[in-house]
Amino acid sequence: MEIRSACQPAPDRVPPAVNEDLVLSGPDFVIVLDGATAPPGIESGCRHDVAWLVGRLGGQLVVPLLGRSMASLADILADAIAAVCAAHAETCDLANPDSPSSTVSIVRAAEDQVEHLVLADSPIVLRSPDRRITVVADDRIDLLPEYTFQTVRRLRNQPGGFWVASTAPKAAYEAVRGTTERVEVEVVALLTDGASRYAERYGHSWQDLVALLETDGPQALIDRVRAYDTNAADGTFRGKRHDDATAAIWRL
Repeated sequence: MEIRSACQPAPDRVPPAVNEDLVLSGPDFVIVLDGATAPPGIESGCRHDVAWLVGRLGGQLVVPLLGRSMASLADILADAIAAVCAAHAETCDLANPDSPSSTVSIVRAAEDQVEHLVLADSPIVLRSPDRRITVVADDRIDLLPEYTFQTVRRLRNQPGGFWVASTAPKAAYEAVRGTTERVEVEVVALLTDGASRYAERYGHSWQDLVALLETDGPQALIDRVRAYDTNAADGTFRGKRHDDATAAIWRL
């Protein structure tokens, strides 16, 4: 099995070294995380930044996966969120609705099946040996009645809203989860929204996205997205012009 990945901060990020995405992999799993950047001036109630949360959460996820835990991905994620909460509960206000948060996407391969979990907007793409594409996405943030800061705050980790990894372990059980027969999965791609916008914002097919990952690699996908981001006309997209971008491709 071959895993290739690239993870790059947004070119306009200040300071430029900060990257709130993370990709981790092992013999039978890949994890992709995308930290949510708070608007300037927002008091999160936490002395730690988003990159701290992403790094701690990734570390907590890797341990049981490397240990070949038999627990479900949802249970592993719930335990990881709880452990991160415990690490800063005495120093930070975990009841603050603007506490740092992250998307989570995980794929784990067993002998007979491939298990996936997607929490928030970091999709997974599965391609079968006969080239059929299946996109596993959690689009609940796109279904909000409006995208103002107040609405996002009110509906974060709430029924009828959307769910992220932050201070509520129960969010793990709201993730989009499933399994696929191993023989039906040839290639897996995991993407943060800074890379998935190649299809979601710029109109390419998911088939084309996976093909680009296969032929030219994850960095080439990110480079193409960066070019599109730079040239996109104002008013033609929602959200940030540039974002941290991560892409991973796994040939099983």
